[in-house]
Amino acid sequence: MSFPKNFLWGGAIAANQYEGAWLDDGKQPNVTDVLVGIMSKDPGIKWNEETKKYEMCLNPDKAYLSHIAVDGYHRYREDLKLMKGMGFNSFRTSIAWGRIYPNGDEETPNEAGLKFYDDMFDCMNELGMEPVITLSHYETPLHLITEYGGWNNPKLIEFWNRYVTTVFERYKGKVRLWLTFNEVNALFRMPLVAGGVLTIKDPKDPSDPIGSTTKQDQWDAYHNLLVANAQTVKTGHEIDPNNQIGCMLTCSGIAIYPYNCNPENVLGALDMQRKNIFYFGDPFCLGIVPSYLNKVWKEDGVIVNFTDEELALIKEYTVDFFSFSYYRSTTYDVDVNVEGDTGGLVGKDNPYLVDKAPQPWGWAVDPAGLRYTLNVLYDRYHLPLLIVENGVGLDENLDENGHIDDSFRVHYIEEHIKNVNAAIEDGVDCRGYLYWGPIDVVSAGTGEMKKRYGFVYVDRFNDGHGTLERKIKNSYYRYKEIIESNGEVLLK
Repeated sequence: MSFPKNFLWGGAIAANQYEGAWLDDGKQPNVTDVLVGIMSKDPGIKWNEETKKYEMCLNPDKAYLSHIAVDGYHRYREDLKLMKGMGFNSFRTSIAWGRIYPNGDEETPNEAGLKFYDDMFDCMNELGMEPVITLSHYETPLHLITEYGGWNNPKLIEFWNRYVTTVFERYKGKVRLWLTFNEVNALFRMPLVAGGVLTIKDPKDPSDPIGSTTKQDQWDAYHNLLVANAQTVKTGHEIDPNNQIGCMLTCSGIAIYPYNCNPENVLGALDMQRKNIFYFGDPFCLGIVPSYLNKVWKEDGVIVNFTDEELALIKEYTVDFFSFSYYRSTTYDVDVNVEGDTGGLVGKDNPYLVDKAPQPWGWAVDPAGLRYTLNVLYDRYHLPLLIVENGVGLDENLDENGHIDDSFRVHYIEEHIKNVNAAIEDGVDCRGYLYWGPIDVVSAGTGEMKKRYGFVYVDRFNDGHGTLERKIKNSYYRYKEIIESNGEVLLK
């Protein structure tokens, strides 16, 4: 196998899906705290006619599992030791912005939140695991959305800069690898969580649902996020020249193949790649706002004006590496609508993909799509690549002996890692593979525990009951073998 000696082997989680403790030690709600799954069209927010403001209003009939999640806030030490037991040399998680600045607009940070991540990062370093830390993983403080409208308001750049400056300074020497905005390119299909954007034309009009956004709102958020990303790179390098700061995009949409050789399908697939990846990838990595967006803005009836200073900032402060998620591929057919969810795009079924996970979510498995994605990204950006999400969710429970034989997960990771190796042999500079969900966490898309990704099982269920006890699945031992051999065992 061709994996370099310093290849990062590990796993990835997010604070909002793992930590729980949603109001502990001064933390205030973030956007995911009012959602049962980020694909939900019914956020727990309402308009208060007396105050003329939005406010949190959770539905008592719903189970917001993320509020407790798997109690990682109190159990991360034992969990990190389990991860180290597999041989992890890296681990990705996020900082919940609302633990540091509870409402997002305070001038002084919350010391309890800072101390929590101090201890967590110390634990990772003591165990020999490189922290890979996401600054914003669908965790915009709710107050910034209800009070300011979210990222369509340029005030958020100021609040964001204060937050990232605080954590860069606090964790200097403890964290070297940073990701800015998780899957921010999902802004146009999930504006509330990916872009933190909330607008409503008339709060009294029930036909205009909370969470609806205008095209102008979304493009204003795009504008502000590009500026904030560049400013983050600048600030991070100034505070610590050793910092490496990357973007994080959902890139399953790279592997959207033309359904056939119809030129309309070829051009349509290219357009999908642009819309779903390159809108953000080009500014982040190349320092340019794509020229074809002028046509898009005209079609959308919006006005987007970058100042010369903003364009210069974006040009100068591009990211150091490109990190991404990949779960599945799809095809583009001009006669079939392309939809999207947390796993990527969904177009016409690919008849050549016969390998499907034994789970109710219906994702076809395409390991070669990961190799294709790595090659496309490296050919375009010539930056080091880091896979920070790739995994399979399965509906599984302990057998009569208290075990889980998750043989399909073993098959899934083996085939995907073989294709990572093939991409490295193709000449791609891939620096690591961080499996998504090495311990069962609350599903981002559906807000449930039933969709389990982990090598470690957590005893918690969709209705909220469970002991939270951890148990090792069979896949744990196979991933351990792969890591210990730096992939060589896959040749056998």
